[in-house]
Order: sequence, then C-alpha cells, then structure tokens
Amino acid sequence: MKILQFIPTIAFGDAVGNDTIALRRVIEEMGYETGIFAESVVPPLDKSVALTVKDMPDLAKNDIAILHLSTGAQLNFDFADFPCRKVVIYHNITPPKYFEDNDPFIRDINTWALEGAKYLADKVDYCLADSQYNKQHLLELGYQCPIDVLPILIPMKDYQKTPNKSIIRKYDDEWINIVFTGRIAPNKCQEDVIRAFVCYKKYCNPNARLFLVGAYKEENRYFQKLWKYTQQLGEKDIFFTNHISFDSILAYYKIADVFLCMSEHEGFCVPLVEAMLFEKPIIAYNSSAVPDTLGGSGILMNTKDPIIIAKMIERLCKDTTLQNQVLRNQQIRLQDFEYEKIKKQFETYINRFIQE
Repeated sequence: MKILQFIPTIAFGDAVGNDTIALRRVIEEMGYETGIFAESVVPPLDKSVALTVKDMPDLAKNDIAILHLSTGAQLNFDFADFPCRKVVIYHNITPPKYFEDNDPFIRDINTWALEGAKYLADKVDYCLADSQYNKQHLLELGYQCPIDVLPILIPMKDYQKTPNKSIIRKYDDEWINIVFTGRIAPNKCQEDVIRAFVCYKKYCNPNARLFLVGAYKEENRYFQKLWKYTQQLGEKDIFFTNHISFDSILAYYKIADVFLCMSEHEGFCVPLVEAMLFEKPIIAYNSSAVPDTLGGSGILMNTKDPIIIAKMIERLCKDTTLQNQVLRNQQIRLQDFEYEKIKKQFETYINRFIQE
C-alpha cells in the first residue's frame, strides 16, 4: 500500500511545504511507500524533495492519497478522480477579500481555491485540519466526512542550528527589538504592527526597532503601500528583511524582545510556535486560528488600537512578573506541539483510517 502526498506548489520555507516534508518522514518511518507530488516544484527544491504530479505512479484502490489544501490549483479538482482512498489536510484558504485592492491574481487564485475546496466536500473520505478554526471552516464548506484536528508537524530540532552571528552582533543590545515573522501580505496586517511600533517608540521608548521578517516582491502593491507609509513616517528603525536564510531567521528570533502579531487571518500561524520555542513573549490580535494556536498562552488582544498595543508592549518589557508568567504559559502550550506528540497523533489517525 502506498501513502502519497499531493500539494499544488512546494517551495522552500513555506509552512505547508514544510509540513508535507515532515510528514513524508513519518510515513516512511511507518513503513509505507511514499512520495510528494506537486504541480510546481520551486527551486532550489528539486526532484529529491518532490516530483511533478504527472510523474505520480498508478494508484490502487487501497492506496491513500493526501492532498494539502491551501491554494487554488487544478489539482484540487483532479484529486476527486483519484482511484484510491482520499484524505485532505486543510491549512485554510486566505479570504480573497484581503487581496481585492492589492493583488487581483492572488484574489482570483484564492477564489479558485475556495471553489476547489467546496467541490471536494463530498468527494473525500477523511480530513485533517491543523486547527479547530480550520475544522470549523470545513464544516461550513459542507464536509461531512470524519474530521480530526492535527497541528502542523514542526521539527523542533531544526531550530537548534547556529543563528546568524552578524545579525546578533549588530542588534543584540539594550534596545527593544519587536519582531513579526510572516510573508508581507494584507491578511497579516503589517501596517497595524507598524502603527503600534511607532506609538511605542514615540510615547514609551525611543530606543526601539521593528523587524518585519518575511518575503515580498518589490512590485507588490501591498508592500509598496507599507514602504510608502514608513517613508512618510520618516521612521528609520523599521526593517523589512525580505526572503532570508534560515540562520538569519533564527537570529531575529534570538534578538527579539517581543513577538507582535496583528494578523487578521491565519489557519495556524507557525511563527507563534517558533516564538514560544525561542522563549519570546507574544502579543497577538484575537483572530482566526490565533487563539487556537496560543491555547491560552501569550497575550491575546481584542483591539488593534496602537496606543493600547504600545502600552501593552511597554508593560510586558518592564513588568518581569508578567513577562515570566507569559513565558511560563507559552512553555506549557509548546509541549502540545512537540514533534513526537504530533507524530504519534498522525500515526494514530492514519492507522485508524487504514483499518476502517
């Protein structure tokens, strides 16, 4: 019996792709023939990581095909005709409305993704959602097959690698470093992070920096708006890193004093877990899957008022009792995402599905 994974696009550093690669290792350890097949394999990844869908082997009735669903692709529709047992792992689809004025192409891709998700609602045998929020969305889309919640599988040992020393030397000082990690995208609301930072720097602590760690394209409308906004502010301590090496990402986590997330739509938000792992206190806006992932840890805000967020940053940085409490709660929550724990959950779910 084969257990094969399918994904529209697999790219270096993407959370969905990372989850797919991590699960391949688990499936191999379970003793099944496996592989990853994608419509698009983005360099530097190559066929050692994933083959194209056209290279997939013949599927038998008792084989299992797993589709990672998060974006629009013809694969989402073709998957319905696979002659085997079918599983969807749902990572959520960013609502097209966020890209209406910023990126019509992504708007249309995500609209197509939702159409594909709805199309598959009565054509798959089982679903895994990586948050309770995502499970609820599947139910709203009309899925009636069994659905279990399985957080993204994160190989924690990868984060033990040596961080970029030059970044640490440059920024690990007495200044307060505020960090948010995630691609530059309108649903992640980096403008709200900037507003809160500017208020913090102006009214609470002039010795502060903001690092927006995430990839962008210079021609992207949303990035251009953010860049213009920072230029109008005349603020020199806001840094856009663009796509950077993994050791550099580790370094920004290392120098962070606060991890600030103002995102309005997340299906899971791996950076929240990464911040927990690096023992950085989290302030996050209460939206989508964010409270699911935090699980009662961090500081969850029901407002985006930049003054209120700025004062919370100030309190968190000065009040060591509060900071220690936040970090303790995050370490407790982090245990729920331990690699071996999620691996065992996946094995349990798949073995149960096989036996049905």
